[in-house]
Amino acid sequence: MDRALKSRLEARFGDVLTGPVRQRHDETELRIGPKDVPDVLRALHDEPEYRFEMLSDLAGVDTGEHMQVVYHLWSETTSDWLRVISDGLSRQDPRTPSVTFLWKGAEWMEREAYDMFGITFEGNRDLRRIYMPPDYTSFPLRKDFFLPDDAARSPGGGVRQMERSHAPHNAPADAVRRAKP
Repeated sequence: MDRALKSRLEARFGDVLTGPVRQRHDETELRIGPKDVPDVLRALHDEPEYRFEMLSDLAGVDTGEHMQVVYHLWSETTSDWLRVISDGLSRQDPRTPSVTFLWKGAEWMEREAYDMFGITFEGNRDLRRIYMPPDYTSFPLRKDFFLPDDAARSPGGGVRQMERSHAPHNAPADAVRRAKP
């Protein structure tokens, strides 16, 4: 645990933090508001005492009450990984600035968070679905996303109806392999 990093982060970003800087094992975590994302991440990337030049991951999170974007950063200046949480995004219209101006690879990660959670990254030049069909209207990793039969499913209930395999319609009888009992 790099305690000097924690002190530097508190001194530099204390006025924009939305919670305490936390440390556990080899991770340091800080929380900021969505409007502070560009300035804080630019400082972490560009300032010589930080130099977090590698964005290893960017993920969306649905807490059930609000949305978050989590950035995992690495720097050769510290032995700790840095987790930056952009906290408090609206569930109705989650928006945060894009970080593609710092890390070009963030474009795909932002697209994934958009596709799965509906988080809009303002400034991403190619924000479109990456897994789901373009006309899909929901976001599968949100806590309010339910499959049609989820209400009737009990724990250990087995395979859901929509997951069962079926023989193709209009297929000749000899084209379908049947398991021997």
